[in-house]
Amino acid sequence: MAFESLSDKLQNIFKGLRSKGKLTEDDIKASMKEVKIALLEADVNFKVVKNFVKDVTEKSLGEEVMTSLTPGQMVIKIVNEELTELLGSETTELSLKSGNEISVIMMMGLQGAGKTTTATKLAGKLKAQGKKPLLVALDIYRPAAIEQLKVNAQKQDVPFFSMGDKNKPVDIAKASIEHAKQNNYNTVIFDTAGRLHIDEDMMDELVEIKDTIEIDDALLVVDAMTGQDAVNVAKEFDEKIGIDGIIVTKLDGDTRGGAALSIKAVTGKPILYVGMGEKLSDLEQFYPDRMASRILGMGDVLSLIEKAEQTIDEEKAKEMESRLKKAEFTYDDYLEYMGQINNMGGLSSILKMMPGMGNKVSEDMLPSEKQLTQIEAIIYSMTPEERNNPDLINPSRKRRIADGAGVDVAQVNRLTKQFEQAKKMMKNMNGMMGGKGKKGMKGMKLPFGF
Repeated sequence: MAFESLSDKLQNIFKGLRSKGKLTEDDIKASMKEVKIALLEADVNFKVVKNFVKDVTEKSLGEEVMTSLTPGQMVIKIVNEELTELLGSETTELSLKSGNEISVIMMMGLQGAGKTTTATKLAGKLKAQGKKPLLVALDIYRPAAIEQLKVNAQKQDVPFFSMGDKNKPVDIAKASIEHAKQNNYNTVIFDTAGRLHIDEDMMDELVEIKDTIEIDDALLVVDAMTGQDAVNVAKEFDEKIGIDGIIVTKLDGDTRGGAALSIKAVTGKPILYVGMGEKLSDLEQFYPDRMASRILGMGDVLSLIEKAEQTIDEEKAKEMESRLKKAEFTYDDYLEYMGQINNMGGLSSILKMMPGMGNKVSEDMLPSEKQLTQIEAIIYSMTPEERNNPDLINPSRKRRIADGAGVDVAQVNRLTKQFEQAKKMMKNMNGMMGGKGKKGMKGMKLPFGF
């Protein structure tokens, strides 16, 4: 995740605060100085950092905190609240019309930000919510972009509209609205052209489309990996075109992520969604409070539960849980389990949503998607008896299994370790997801005393 480094630094700072029985003014100021450095290193806008640290410091020096029995936890609570405020405070929804009335979404952004892929991801998400989306190719300058949108639309099983690259984008846009009316589509998504940098031709084209067609949501797609450039791009698009919301892509990458922390404060425009992976399903609604919790290492249990409900087969999960309770968790169950976990974004992604686990994820216990093929080969080299009764697997059997799968014995040993870790992990997850929504959080103790 983009904020992994920032999260680790903040957790270390707050660990020092929590260890103190009482806090002095100097303690708070010293900690806030470290917070300031951590935020600047994460590429958060300087003015945003300055105001954030000022507000947190003033509130932390208040009498309620200084005389509290747990002042360290009170300071962290203030940081959490201010971080949520910085990220936008409230979750923002699209301005979609009801019924069969057509809503129009215009996707904008620079070339390379992931606009075309994001348009398709959004179409798939809206389709799952009961909408009837139509993807429209308005990038007439890159035939590859038209083809990419068409291919992705087919993967999402979403209708696609194009008039090739010989017509003006505004004419294609008008024709697509008529096409939507005739075919009962109620959400039209324009994939507009991007450039490597902002230029007048691009801006004029977007203005013409917006002046001609009633746009319900003008969404700007920005790349988290470009840091403060993303914030500057958002400001310029808003001044020249007017934007209603922002989608931040590549937030799962090895990036400092400061754009996501700065963009709402600098532009005043909300983040609606974040792209958290390459799959067409990897687009998450943006919840400021949940993101703040993730950054501070408090987890994001609600998002985890929602993701599980969307991707895990409930009947199979019940069967597996029943076998787990009877200590009958097998290697066949493990393969099934790992498939479901990967559908949820991978075990690493899930662990980072669990309270206190963000900076404790060991790569040794996390098989990647590439390793899954090898894991399958090892498991299918076992006899049915060995798969059903893992205790049968002794050193000589491990050597036979390794030979059958074409791997070293060390890799078989690693799998057995991962199997035991998964067994424990599944027990924890089953306990956590004992109910729906917030009820599933009962009995869980969050870090920092919350």
